[in-house]
Amino acid sequence: MKALFDAIQSLESRDETESFFRDLCTLSELEAMAHRWEVARLLEQGLPYLEIAERTGASTTTVTRVAHWLRHGEGGYRQALDRATS
Repeated sequence: MKALFDAIQSLESRDETESFFRDLCTLSELEAMAHRWEVARLLEQGLPYLEIAERTGASTTTVTRVAHWLRHGEGGYRQALDRATS
């Protein structure tokens, strides 16, 4: 995984990042990650889990899982949310 993270960190633009992830991931994998990111953003806004599930099409299990990692994970969601809103 270190080599993968090093490769991601080496990308210099949004276009490079998009190209890399399009080559690396299937469309389903990218959509799943995009859904989880949208769930994290809506959790940050304080929306109820059921409303988030309805808005995003994610299962309540996914919403609960993202909420857990947002509160008890490695801090990656928090850093990205803080940077995306600043």
